[in-house]
Amino acid sequence: MGIVKSLPIPTLHTARLRLRPFNDADATALFALHSSAYVLRYWDAPPWTERVRAERFITACRQMAEEGTGTRLAVDGASDGGFIGWCSLTRWNPDYRSASLGYCYDDAAWGHGYATEAAHALLRWAFDTLDLNRVQAETDTRNVASARVLEKLGFVREGTLREDCIVNGEVSDSWVYGLLMREWRPSSEPVSAR
Repeated sequence: MGIVKSLPIPTLHTARLRLRPFNDADATALFALHSSAYVLRYWDAPPWTERVRAERFITACRQMAEEGTGTRLAVDGASDGGFIGWCSLTRWNPDYRSASLGYCYDDAAWGHGYATEAAHALLRWAFDTLDLNRVQAETDTRNVASARVLEKLGFVREGTLREDCIVNGEVSDSWVYGLLMREWRPSSEPVSAR
């Protein structure tokens, strides 16, 4: 077993967004996001019913970085600093040079390109910092907007996981997407990290 290497938790800035480490003050907004049945209608788990879940999520974010398995960042609007969701890179495997992309946004933020902008910034940081070869993402086959985000980022749909999720008795399929380093097309939009 190799030495556990903690991951730096970056703060990234794009034209309209700030991606930053979670803090305890995010629990209320995070609970509001993950308790929305509408926002989570295509999620792989039911909406949260207890606020303590948000606190556990934030603790898990810190633990993930300490263990070196990934990073999950809160996403705020740059103009008002308001929390709009999160973006993550998890299951980082330095031997395979692979990781998984995930994200969740408040429905008020949908349709503005924020998910694409935030994921692009995180992917740029990850490809530059972690020597990745492959990033994988999965989305419910009914979630056309999420599939569009992945395709705009350059991900290729590689297959379907049939009946891989059962949430509240509802069975659903997921699409698997992959993005290889040689296919990555970083935009010219500036992303600053500190």
